[in-house]
Amino acid sequence: MAEKLAPEKRHSFIHNGEKVFEWDQTLDEVNIYINLPPNVHSKQFYCKVQSKHLELGIKGNPPYLNHDLPCPVKTDSSFWTLEDDIMHITLQKRDKGQTWASPILGQGQLDPYSTDLEQKRLMLQRFQEENPGFDFSQAQFSGNCPDPRTFMGGIRSD
Repeated sequence: MAEKLAPEKRHSFIHNGEKVFEWDQTLDEVNIYINLPPNVHSKQFYCKVQSKHLELGIKGNPPYLNHDLPCPVKTDSSFWTLEDDIMHITLQKRDKGQTWASPILGQGQLDPYSTDLEQKRLMLQRFQEENPGFDFSQAQFSGNCPDPRTFMGGIRSD
């Protein structure tokens, strides 16, 4: 049932008509997907994830991305992989349930409506996680959605 509440589609960050990256999020993580340039060996790519900063690119060139993150991440649980000409970066949220409007500070922010939809989806993921066996995929909120991190005492930790 949790898969019904997974992101339906990725958000795209477009700059000057070019797709810079796509991204999505869950309660626990933010995923960034970057199409890699052709004819560059995988060993030439690098990615440095710091608590509030992300840098990636091709060794010996200026970084493709070199930006602060909007929220802190757990560096020991964040990682990146290369697969099928796509760099997939998984950033483990330090504050589980935090709704990110963008994975890069000040770049490609979601509009307020899309941010609200993300917060609602994350809230339903939280309900699903805390109440296994129930299906919240068709649940709706009337009015403003509460913050998934703090609603009713906050997210339960194991």
